[in-house]
Amino acid sequence: MEKMTVRDLDVQHKKVLVRVDFNVPIKDGVISEDNRIVAALPTIQYLLDNKARVILFSHLGKVNHKDPEKTESDKAKNNMAPVAVRLGELVDAPVKFVDVTRGEKLEKAIAQMQDGEVVVMQNTRYEAGESKNDPELSKYWASLADLFVSDAFGTSHRAHASTVGVAELLPSGLGFLVEKEVKALASAVYEPRRPFVAIVGGAKVSDKIAVVENLLTIADKVLIGGGMAYTFFKALGYEVGQSLLEEDRVELAKEFLAKAQDKLVLPIDNVIADRFAADAHSKVVRNSEIPHDYMALDIGPATIELFKKHLQGAKTVVWNGPMGVFELEPFAVGTLEVCRAISSLEDANTVIGGGDSAAAAIQLGFKDKFTHISTGGGASLQFMEGKQLPGIEVIANKE
Repeated sequence: MEKMTVRDLDVQHKKVLVRVDFNVPIKDGVISEDNRIVAALPTIQYLLDNKARVILFSHLGKVNHKDPEKTESDKAKNNMAPVAVRLGELVDAPVKFVDVTRGEKLEKAIAQMQDGEVVVMQNTRYEAGESKNDPELSKYWASLADLFVSDAFGTSHRAHASTVGVAELLPSGLGFLVEKEVKALASAVYEPRRPFVAIVGGAKVSDKIAVVENLLTIADKVLIGGGMAYTFFKALGYEVGQSLLEEDRVELAKEFLAKAQDKLVLPIDNVIADRFAADAHSKVVRNSEIPHDYMALDIGPATIELFKKHLQGAKTVVWNGPMGVFELEPFAVGTLEVCRAISSLEDANTVIGGGDSAAAAIQLGFKDKFTHISTGGGASLQFMEGKQLPGIEVIANKE
């Protein structure tokens, strides 16, 4: 069932509260990467073009509300002011920052708004009730506006006051970013053109249990890389040395291997090193040859060729998690080559499910080479697990 979107709302002359994901990296007041701000621009511009009064709110970082000293330190570190400044440079409209999340100052700023203007509120996590979906906080924020638009896919898996509570109280719709995310992920996971190949990497099996389980039921092949592969190696009886290992997940890995049979594809060789460093001594070994004092940090050249072979002719590819420690150049080759292989597929729907794999693809220069790169790591993971996302489910279906 299709959800209501911003197009279905009569926004003209209305105060529209928009949950965006402006959780961008900031150091010493400087934004180092503004992709999430840019990703929200289509929705913001649509509202401005249609004479709405746009009130934006977002979380930024984490705020510890248990320790008063840490609370103030976190608030100072995660102030939204630099984000509002950057947004003002990106949109052709007046942008006003209000450094509070409630009270007379905020209410006055909103009351004075004209059509085509923007107010950016302070970090939603300044409020202790935000992550608890506090009803009183939701009611207050909803009282500030006529309509609500959900355009923060990266937090749509969390039932917070700003993602769910407000949406329950105001006429609501999805923004263009969330609509795009849902369509892209749904087409890949629920309506894939075949062959459908899933690639799952990253550090831990425990982070991806439900993803692997769900993908094994719908994909034609599931390729496993990254640190999580070594828990599977242990399940097969291999020595894994100092490689990442979750001892408490070995039995589960055995179950996956038994159920999946040839559908689950593991690395056949590995780049190992004597320590976790770019200048470490490294070499390539087969699965059964990892010495006890070495750690595996990337898939090897034979595995790259194996994965390329399984990707040939694929019409749908979903990728979540890097193949190795891509942050260290000597161990980025596996991730780079997987990027290259996926991006060279013709007439294929290629989707990266956010998080580290999205960061890797962007860092390695493949930003425009995929059909879709998700902006939400946790949200896309939950989607791939086949679970509903509270921040999307709360939006009414189209009649």
